[in-house]
Amino acid sequence: MITVLLVDDQAVVRAGFQVLLAEAGDIEVVGEASTGPAAVAAARRLRPDVVCMDVRMPGGDGIAATREIVADPAGHPPAILVVTTFNLDDYVFGALEAGASGFILKDCDPEELIGAIRKLAAGHGLVDQSVTRRVIAEFARRRRAPDPAAGAAQLLTARESEIVRLLAQGMSNAEIARELFVETSTVKSHLGRVMSKLGTRDRVQTVIWAYQHGLAFPGRS
Repeated sequence: MITVLLVDDQAVVRAGFQVLLAEAGDIEVVGEASTGPAAVAAARRLRPDVVCMDVRMPGGDGIAATREIVADPAGHPPAILVVTTFNLDDYVFGALEAGASGFILKDCDPEELIGAIRKLAAGHGLVDQSVTRRVIAEFARRRRAPDPAAGAAQLLTARESEIVRLLAQGMSNAEIARELFVETSTVKSHLGRVMSKLGTRDRVQTVIWAYQHGLAFPGRS
């Protein structure tokens, strides 16, 4: 069972999400919060698998709360799915910078929300289809590490770098496997080692690292 914490300042929104998620069968809402600080406290108390986080709330916004939850000194923080009515770049940048694993809009279909939660619980990040890789690339470009290529070369093997570049192009594990003529399980193992080396929690944060460290470039496939 996937456990979820709902964070939104509007009770009617939380109630709506409760109903939608209850129908999924494999998702359980274990708590709710209406402010950023309350979300941080609830996340540390309840230890959910996924937090559905609103961005703009009185008494502490969702981006600040995301940053605190992800930085939990106890380790193993939940995945943060930012669910908002706003698709402006700055909100996306802020959420990604804070450590969110996914970003989806409130007007998405119920199946999309449920699918997003399942993906994050399984360790896969995602970004709403209306928020393209261009946004991730621009985010990373603004925060590119100094002398990025040198650091990347020292951290990853040639095969690991190749897989990360393909990941940054939007390929799935199966597509990467076909491209490299290897098994999907081999790609998964490589990505697991990559994330361990980089300290990234999921695919989204790994793609951001790739852009920041010169393994991927905006507009280049």
